[in-house]
Amino acid sequence: MKDGHIHTPYCPHGSKDKLEDYIQKAIDVGLIEITFTEHLPLPNNFEDPSPKKDSAMDEDDILSYFKEVNFFKDKYKDKIKINVGVEVDYIEEYEYEIEKMLNKYGNYLDDSILSVHMIKIGEKYYCIDFSAEEFLKIVTKLGSIENTYNKYYETLKLAINSDLGIYKPKRIGHLNLVRKFNKLFPYDYDGNKRLDEIINLICEKDYELDFNTSSIRKVYCREPYIHGYLLELVNKYKIKTVLGSDSHSFESVGFNI
Repeated sequence: MKDGHIHTPYCPHGSKDKLEDYIQKAIDVGLIEITFTEHLPLPNNFEDPSPKKDSAMDEDDILSYFKEVNFFKDKYKDKIKINVGVEVDYIEEYEYEIEKMLNKYGNYLDDSILSVHMIKIGEKYYCIDFSAEEFLKIVTKLGSIENTYNKYYETLKLAINSDLGIYKPKRIGHLNLVRKFNKLFPYDYDGNKRLDEIINLICEKDYELDFNTSSIRKVYCREPYIHGYLLELVNKYKIKTVLGSDSHSFESVGFNI
């Protein structure tokens, strides 16, 4: 089994657990392959909308990140397959800058995922998953929870259709991240046409989905991000999924459902 979504001590909003601890935990739980997917640095001309300004790895650290993962990739080559990867944050209207960053570092990558954490409302960007308080701000700005889901899905559609060059990831991360706070902001998205369109696009492009289980650990979610109506669509269209623990500490590597 593969865990295709693991963070590292290079993540500003994660733990400082050692990279080798993640690997050892993966071996202990019987994984045969893992991908480290630290956040690709944000474009230099983009201001991080996270209240803590901690969304992604600093570009000054990226070569050290690649070097360290490659060191352990070689050290553990007889025990587990380790992939060097990134999580690419799609940002509406910054496609050129993201492609430029991918072109700069893409030759280092074995695997990667494309995720939407940020949505654009007017001239401002907001992090959809930072906190319940920030999510409420988004809902208030957009007028309803339904509008928030639709805006998130519209941004996902832009991400899937975006031209990010030859190193664009072919796996979409935590597709229903908008449900991170669903216990506080319940919404029945069954039959959502935008989600249907997204799954059709993923099918047409032969992309994979990150079967992200981190949401089970989130107190206001308690369900995997592929669940309910989305799971029905994934099964209906036979979309390939890859387990993603989205671990920010070594204890949750390989977390399954």
